[in-house]
Amino acid sequence: MQIFVGLGNPGSKYAKNRHNIGFMALDGLASAHGFAPWKQKFQAQISEGLLGREKILLVKPQTFMNLSGQAVGEAARFYKATAQDVTVFHDELDLAPGRLKVKQGGGHAGHNGLRSMHAHIGEAYRRVRMGIGHPGHKDLVARYVLHDFAKVDETWLEDLLHGLCDGAADLAAGDAGRFMNAVALRTSPPRPSTGKRAPADKQSKQKPTGQEHPNAKDIQKQSQTNTDHKDRILNDPSQADTGSAETGQKNHSALERFMDKFK
Repeated sequence: MQIFVGLGNPGSKYAKNRHNIGFMALDGLASAHGFAPWKQKFQAQISEGLLGREKILLVKPQTFMNLSGQAVGEAARFYKATAQDVTVFHDELDLAPGRLKVKQGGGHAGHNGLRSMHAHIGEAYRRVRMGIGHPGHKDLVARYVLHDFAKVDETWLEDLLHGLCDGAADLAAGDAGRFMNAVALRTSPPRPSTGKRAPADKQSKQKPTGQEHPNAKDIQKQSQTNTDHKDRILNDPSQADTGSAETGQKNHSALERFMDKFK
């Protein structure tokens, strides 16, 4: 039994947040590959199914991001799974929007969900790092990840999630390279040959660390009191902010229509 974990915060008010892209990934996998209905167990929503020949348990912790490892630890102990049997899907600030990388083991890089995973199962688990871009300044990070994806994100987000579903069986079989190729075919499809050299992809040349999101200026305007807000979120998961309700409502309709495809 392999355990695929999606990181996020529970509840409808967080469902379209950037921080919840891990939940979105698992919802897509469950729908595309015919997994069993979600049920509550191990302080999480879980679903069982097959990816290729591999039996997979999907886990969406319901403990809030900072305590995600509690739920995963319970599930791992129940199924006698090791950290090497666990794959975690999570948001990654240091990758450009739509970029994806697979990594085995390593540090948590300040991500509180991963920090909790380290505390409960160790650091040897595999991570699927899904780029959401960076707001441009560390003081904007907490508010940025707890806001909904912007309209400009819809196309790459849809391509990324469909690519994850396309390559999921390869990931389960241990072939990270083929998995990433499947995602790339969705997010960066080959250009038709014209006999001329294609223009360089500006996005791919940008350094992932410090990648500024197109909406960074708007986020900065909304963040006058962000420093106190960030400290409260990171230290107390019960204080998790939903972000601006007005901002979230503007993007809900299009994103909800897209996410309905996975229901």
